[in-house]
Amino acid sequence: MTARRDIEAITERIRQRSKAGREAYLGRIAGASSNTANRAVLGCGNLAHGFAVCSPSEKIALGGDRVPNLGIITSYNDMLSAHQPFETFPALIKEAAREAGGIAQVAGGVPAMCDGVTQGQPGMELSLFSRDVIAMAAAIGLSHNMFDAAVFLGVCDKIVPGLVIAALTFGHLPAVFIPAGPMTTGLANDEKAKVRQLYAEGKVGRAELLEAESKSYHGPGTCTFYGTANSNQMLMEIMGLHTPGASFVNPGTPLRDALTREAAKRALAITALGNAYTPV
Repeated sequence: MTARRDIEAITERIRQRSKAGREAYLGRIAGASSNTANRAVLGCGNLAHGFAVCSPSEKIALGGDRVPNLGIITSYNDMLSAHQPFETFPALIKEAAREAGGIAQVAGGVPAMCDGVTQGQPGMELSLFSRDVIAMAAAIGLSHNMFDAAVFLGVCDKIVPGLVIAALTFGHLPAVFIPAGPMTTGLANDEKAKVRQLYAEGKVGRAELLEAESKSYHGPGTCTFYGTANSNQMLMEIMGLHTPGASFVNPGTPLRDALTREAAKRALAITALGNAYTPV
């Protein structure tokens, strides 16, 4: 019980120390909240810029103040396995949004890097810095006052924290995080370790080592071990920012697509325009 009392005491100190800043933040979020579409504050010229490429029916809907608009922040790139699946997600999300009576637009993209690629290279020095760049890039995407909720497409240990920072900055907007899912099982870790050991002993060459590594990291999805990419997904689900059960479903499967569509519909269901408003 001593440990519990210590934790409670530490929590209370944090609560008191952060009280002024927390109250200021909550006041700012309350001031940004509205029971009409956020784009209602935009002038006609601003709004016309915001929906210039939309269809005529979407322009009519966005010209009013009752149809929710979902902003998509994506960390897609096709160099990293964890983020490559996001290429097809915006189309799924837009279709799901239409089915739910809303609209979705890609609000912006953020960079995504992988320590698995940059370890031992100068690029590794940008790893932690990238988190702040991601937070700023996502915030820029949401800064246009066009959106009533947001979905965040991202995994891994810099991307997710950066996206969370952005989501909290726009804490008046409901937010759902959407993962890409894990890579299917490849070469077992003990087999890969054997090849690495043989390489270290000079008994096999680079070609054999690369073949083993490529059989381990072999397709779309997060890494095939319990690292920070996968633990981040668990944390998002624990925090209630994922659709339940979404963390560990492989990309490119019907269930993965169904979870992505459901995440979009859920985000639209909890905007301030409805009766279940749930800001992040």
